[in-house]
Amino acid sequence: MPRIEVVRLPVLGRRAVNTYLLKGRRPVLVDAGTPGSGRRVTELLAAHGVDPTDLALLVVTHGHLDHFGAAAELRRLTGAPIAAHVADLPPYTTGRVREPYLPTGPMGRLMARGRALHVRAEPFVPDVLVNGPTALAEFGVDARIVPTPGHTAGAVSVLTGDGELVAGDLIANSFMGLLPGRPANPPFHDDRRANLASLRAMLALRPTRLHVGHGTSLTPERATRWAAAEQRRLDRLAARGRLRTRPADGPATGPADGAADGPATGPSSGPGRPDVTMTA
Repeated sequence: MPRIEVVRLPVLGRRAVNTYLLKGRRPVLVDAGTPGSGRRVTELLAAHGVDPTDLALLVVTHGHLDHFGAAAELRRLTGAPIAAHVADLPPYTTGRVREPYLPTGPMGRLMARGRALHVRAEPFVPDVLVNGPTALAEFGVDARIVPTPGHTAGAVSVLTGDGELVAGDLIANSFMGLLPGRPANPPFHDDRRANLASLRAMLALRPTRLHVGHGTSLTPERATRWAAAEQRRLDRLAARGRLRTRPADGPATGPADGAADGPATGPSSGPGRPDVTMTA
Protein backbone atom coordinates (compact mmCIF):
# COMPACT_ATOMS: atom_id res chain seq x y z
CA MET A 1 0.00 0.00 0.00
CA PRO A 2 1.40 3.47 -0.86
CA ARG A 3 2.89 5.77 1.75
CA ILE A 4 0.33 8.02 3.43
CA GLU A 5 0.60 11.76 2.98
CA VAL A 6 -0.95 13.69 5.88
CA VAL A 7 -2.29 17.10 4.82
CA ARG A 8 -3.54 19.68 7.32
CA LEU A 9 -6.76 21.40 6.21
CA PRO A 10 -7.36 24.59 8.27
CA VAL A 11 -11.12 25.00 8.66
CA LEU A 12 -11.09 28.00 10.99
CA GLY A 13 -8.33 30.61 10.82
CA ARG A 14 -4.83 29.61 9.78
CA ARG A 15 -4.61 26.81 12.33
CA ALA A 16 -7.27 27.36 15.02
CA VAL A 17 -9.35 24.36 13.91
CA ASN A 18 -7.88 21.69 11.63
CA THR A 19 -9.12 18.66 9.79
CA TYR A 20 -6.71 16.24 8.12
CA LEU A 21 -6.60 14.57 4.73
CA LEU A 22 -4.89 11.17 4.52
CA LYS A 23 -3.84 10.60 0.92
CA GLY A 24 -3.28 6.92 0.24
CA ARG A 25 -4.73 4.59 -2.36
CA ARG A 26 -7.97 6.38 -1.53
CA PRO A 27 -8.47 9.61 0.47
CA VAL A 28 -9.68 9.56 4.08
CA LEU A 29 -10.66 12.64 6.10
CA VAL A 30 -10.06 12.94 9.85
CA ASP A 31 -12.53 15.29 11.57
CA ALA A 32 -15.27 17.42 10.08
CA GLY A 33 -14.81 20.89 11.52
CA THR A 34 -17.38 23.25 12.99
CA PRO A 35 -21.11 23.26 12.16
CA GLY A 36 -21.69 24.66 8.68
CA SER A 37 -18.10 24.19 7.47
CA GLY A 38 -18.82 21.31 5.08
CA ARG A 39 -18.46 23.42 1.93
CA ARG A 40 -15.21 24.88 3.23
CA VAL A 41 -13.84 21.36 3.78
CA THR A 42 -14.84 20.17 0.30
CA GLU A 43 -13.15 23.24 -1.21
CA LEU A 44 -9.97 22.41 0.70
CA LEU A 45 -10.13 18.81 -0.51
CA ALA A 46 -10.49 19.98 -4.10
CA ALA A 47 -7.57 22.40 -3.66
CA HIS A 48 -5.41 19.38 -2.81
CA GLY A 49 -6.50 17.43 -5.86
CA VAL A 50 -9.18 15.31 -4.21
CA ASP A 51 -12.67 15.02 -5.66
CA PRO A 52 -14.85 15.17 -2.52
CA THR A 53 -17.07 12.39 -3.90
CA ASP A 54 -14.00 10.10 -3.95
CA LEU A 55 -13.64 10.34 -0.16
CA ALA A 56 -13.59 6.80 1.25
CA LEU A 57 -14.23 7.56 4.93
CA LEU A 58 -14.68 10.37 7.45
CA VAL A 59 -13.20 9.59 10.88
CA VAL A 60 -14.49 11.75 13.74
CA THR A 61 -12.03 11.88 16.63
CA HIS A 62 -14.45 12.90 19.39
CA GLY A 63 -17.73 14.47 20.39
CA HIS A 64 -16.93 18.19 20.43
CA LEU A 65 -18.58 20.61 18.00
CA ASP A 66 -15.37 21.72 16.29
CA HIS A 67 -14.63 18.12 15.33
CA PHE A 68 -18.03 16.58 14.51
CA GLY A 69 -20.04 19.72 13.74
CA ALA A 70 -20.10 19.30 9.94
CA ALA A 71 -20.03 15.49 9.83
CA ALA A 72 -23.64 15.03 8.69
CA GLU A 73 -23.23 17.76 6.07
CA LEU A 74 -20.03 16.20 4.75
CA ARG A 75 -21.66 12.78 4.50
CA ARG A 76 -24.34 14.33 2.28
CA LEU A 77 -21.81 16.25 0.17
CA THR A 78 -19.34 13.39 -0.31
CA GLY A 79 -21.26 10.18 0.24
CA ALA A 80 -18.49 9.00 2.58
CA PRO A 81 -19.42 6.87 5.62
CA ILE A 82 -18.59 8.18 9.09
CA ALA A 83 -16.51 6.24 11.63
CA ALA A 84 -16.67 7.24 15.30
CA HIS A 85 -16.30 5.67 18.74
CA VAL A 86 -19.37 4.25 20.44
CA ALA A 87 -18.60 6.00 23.76
CA ASP A 88 -19.33 9.41 22.21
CA LEU A 89 -22.60 8.37 20.58
CA PRO A 90 -24.79 10.71 22.71
CA PRO A 91 -23.22 13.91 21.29
CA TYR A 92 -23.35 12.51 17.75
CA THR A 93 -26.95 11.36 17.86
CA THR A 94 -28.26 14.48 19.63
CA GLY A 95 -25.96 17.10 18.13
CA ARG A 96 -25.20 18.39 21.62
CA VAL A 97 -21.95 18.20 23.55
CA ARG A 98 -21.88 16.78 27.08
CA GLU A 99 -21.93 19.73 29.45
CA PRO A 100 -20.65 21.41 31.47
CA TYR A 101 -17.30 21.75 29.72
CA LEU A 102 -14.36 21.06 32.03
CA PRO A 103 -11.73 23.76 31.36
CA THR A 104 -8.03 23.01 31.57
CA GLY A 105 -7.15 26.66 32.16
CA PRO A 106 -8.15 30.30 31.66
CA MET A 107 -8.84 30.02 27.92
CA GLY A 108 -11.24 27.14 28.49
CA ARG A 109 -13.05 29.06 31.21
CA LEU A 110 -13.44 32.03 28.86
CA MET A 111 -14.58 29.91 25.92
CA ALA A 112 -17.11 28.00 28.03
CA ARG A 113 -18.96 31.28 28.70
CA GLY A 114 -19.47 32.00 24.99
CA ARG A 115 -22.45 30.91 22.92
CA ALA A 116 -20.48 29.21 20.14
CA LEU A 117 -19.82 26.07 22.19
CA HIS A 118 -23.43 25.62 23.26
CA VAL A 119 -25.15 25.42 19.88
CA ARG A 120 -26.66 22.25 18.45
CA ALA A 121 -25.01 20.60 15.46
CA GLU A 122 -26.85 18.45 12.95
CA PRO A 123 -27.00 14.98 14.56
CA PHE A 124 -25.91 11.78 12.83
CA VAL A 125 -25.51 8.08 13.45
CA PRO A 126 -22.02 6.76 12.58
CA ASP A 127 -21.86 4.16 9.82
CA VAL A 128 -18.80 2.50 11.39
CA LEU A 129 -18.91 2.15 15.18
CA VAL A 130 -15.44 1.95 16.71
CA ASN A 131 -14.91 0.07 19.97
CA GLY A 132 -11.24 -0.82 19.72
CA PRO A 133 -8.25 -0.55 17.35
CA THR A 134 -9.66 -0.53 13.82
CA ALA A 135 -7.62 -1.01 10.64
CA LEU A 136 -8.46 1.26 7.73
CA ALA A 137 -6.93 -0.82 4.92
CA GLU A 138 -10.35 -1.50 3.41
CA PHE A 139 -10.78 2.27 3.02
CA GLY A 140 -7.53 2.61 1.09
CA VAL A 141 -5.06 3.84 3.70
CA ASP A 142 -2.36 2.09 5.71
CA ALA A 143 -3.57 3.40 9.06
CA ARG A 144 -5.64 2.45 12.07
CA ILE A 145 -8.00 4.11 14.49
CA VAL A 146 -6.83 3.80 18.10
CA PRO A 147 -9.03 4.67 21.12
CA THR A 148 -7.37 7.41 23.18
CA PRO A 149 -9.93 8.25 25.90
CA GLY A 150 -9.55 11.17 28.28
CA HIS A 151 -10.33 14.28 26.28
CA THR A 152 -13.73 12.62 25.95
CA ALA A 153 -14.75 9.06 26.72
CA GLY A 154 -14.87 8.22 23.00
CA ALA A 155 -11.81 10.11 21.79
CA VAL A 156 -9.72 8.37 19.13
CA SER A 157 -6.54 9.04 17.19
CA VAL A 158 -5.40 7.76 13.79
CA LEU A 159 -1.92 6.24 13.43
CA THR A 160 -0.50 5.65 9.96
CA GLY A 161 1.79 2.80 9.04
CA ASP A 162 4.57 5.35 8.66
CA GLY A 163 4.10 6.44 12.27
CA GLU A 164 2.31 9.75 11.74
CA LEU A 165 -0.29 10.35 14.45
CA VAL A 166 -3.40 12.41 13.80
CA ALA A 167 -4.14 13.10 17.45
CA GLY A 168 -7.38 15.10 17.54
CA ASP A 169 -7.35 16.90 20.90
CA LEU A 170 -5.04 14.47 22.67
CA ILE A 171 -2.61 17.41 22.73
CA ALA A 172 -2.69 20.87 21.13
CA ASN A 173 -0.70 24.06 20.62
CA SER A 174 -0.94 26.92 23.09
CA PHE A 175 -3.89 29.30 22.77
CA MET A 176 -5.73 27.27 20.11
CA GLY A 177 -2.73 27.34 17.78
CA LEU A 178 -1.79 31.00 18.24
CA LEU A 179 1.62 29.79 19.47
CA PRO A 180 2.41 27.14 16.83
CA GLY A 181 4.62 24.23 17.77
CA ARG A 182 4.29 24.83 21.52
CA PRO A 183 2.60 21.84 23.23
CA ALA A 184 -0.36 22.50 25.50
CA ASN A 185 -3.66 21.10 26.65
CA PRO A 186 -6.68 21.97 24.53
CA PRO A 187 -9.19 24.20 26.35
CA PHE A 188 -11.11 21.23 27.80
CA HIS A 189 -10.57 17.64 28.96
CA ASP A 190 -13.14 15.34 30.54
CA ASP A 191 -10.35 13.49 32.39
CA ARG A 192 -6.83 14.90 32.33
CA ARG A 193 -5.24 11.82 33.90
CA ALA A 194 -6.84 9.48 31.39
CA ASN A 195 -5.86 11.78 28.54
CA LEU A 196 -2.25 11.88 29.68
CA ALA A 197 -2.21 8.08 29.92
CA SER A 198 -3.53 7.90 26.35
CA LEU A 199 -0.90 10.36 25.14
CA ARG A 200 1.88 8.39 26.77
CA ALA A 201 0.54 5.14 25.31
CA MET A 202 0.67 6.68 21.85
CA LEU A 203 4.15 8.12 22.41
CA ALA A 204 5.29 4.62 23.39
CA LEU A 205 4.44 3.57 19.82
CA ARG A 206 7.16 5.99 18.64
CA PRO A 207 5.22 8.22 16.25
CA THR A 208 7.23 10.37 13.87
CA ARG A 209 4.94 13.44 14.13
CA LEU A 210 1.82 14.41 16.07
CA HIS A 211 -0.77 16.28 13.99
CA VAL A 212 -3.15 18.19 16.25
CA GLY A 213 -6.64 19.63 15.96
CA HIS A 214 -5.51 23.10 17.06
CA GLY A 215 -2.16 24.36 15.81
CA THR A 216 0.71 22.84 13.88
CA SER A 217 2.34 19.44 14.18
CA LEU A 218 4.55 18.51 17.13
CA THR A 219 7.66 16.39 17.39
CA PRO A 220 7.44 13.38 19.71
CA GLU A 221 10.38 14.78 21.67
CA ARG A 222 8.54 18.01 22.51
CA ALA A 223 5.36 16.09 23.30
CA THR A 224 7.27 13.74 25.61
CA ARG A 225 8.83 16.63 27.55
CA TRP A 226 5.44 18.31 27.81
CA ALA A 227 3.85 15.07 29.08
CA ALA A 228 6.40 14.87 31.90
CA ALA A 229 5.59 18.45 32.92
CA GLU A 230 1.86 17.73 32.71
CA GLN A 231 2.30 14.76 35.06
CA ARG A 232 3.93 17.03 37.61
CA ARG A 233 1.09 19.54 37.24
CA LEU A 234 -1.53 16.85 37.74
CA ASP A 235 0.27 15.48 40.79
CA ARG A 236 0.23 18.94 42.37
CA LEU A 237 -3.46 19.42 41.56
CA ALA A 238 -4.33 15.99 42.94
CA ALA A 239 -2.44 16.74 46.15
CA ARG A 240 -4.65 19.81 46.58
CA GLY A 241 -7.83 17.94 45.66
CA ARG A 242 -8.29 20.04 42.52
CA LEU A 243 -8.63 17.48 39.72
CA ARG A 244 -12.06 17.66 38.15
CA THR A 245 -13.24 14.75 35.96
CA ARG A 246 -16.31 13.55 34.14
CA PRO A 247 -17.22 9.84 34.41
CA ALA A 248 -17.90 8.30 30.99
CA ASP A 249 -21.63 7.98 31.64
CA GLY A 250 -22.26 10.54 34.35
CA PRO A 251 -22.11 14.22 35.27
CA ALA A 252 -18.93 16.09 36.00
CA THR A 253 -17.65 15.88 39.55
CA GLY A 254 -16.28 18.77 41.55
CA PRO A 255 -17.35 22.40 42.00
CA ALA A 256 -19.50 23.97 39.29
CA ASP A 257 -17.82 27.35 39.57
CA GLY A 258 -15.84 27.13 36.34
CA ALA A 259 -12.57 26.27 38.06
CA ALA A 260 -10.10 24.42 35.89
CA ASP A 261 -10.03 21.51 38.30
CA GLY A 262 -12.13 20.25 41.18
CA PRO A 263 -12.03 17.47 43.76
CA ALA A 264 -10.30 14.32 42.65
CA THR A 265 -12.46 11.30 41.89
CA GLY A 266 -9.92 8.51 42.03
CA PRO A 267 -8.37 6.51 39.18
CA SER A 268 -9.50 7.63 35.74
CA SER A 269 -9.95 4.07 34.45
CA GLY A 270 -12.97 3.38 36.63
CA PRO A 271 -16.19 1.62 35.64
CA GLY A 272 -17.65 2.66 32.34
CA ARG A 273 -14.44 4.19 30.94
CA PRO A 274 -13.06 2.42 27.87
CA ASP A 275 -9.67 0.78 28.22
CA VAL A 276 -6.80 2.07 26.10
CA THR A 277 -5.89 -0.97 24.02
CA MET A 278 -2.70 -0.59 22.02
CA THR A 279 -0.83 -2.83 19.65
CA ALA A 280 2.61 -1.99 18.35
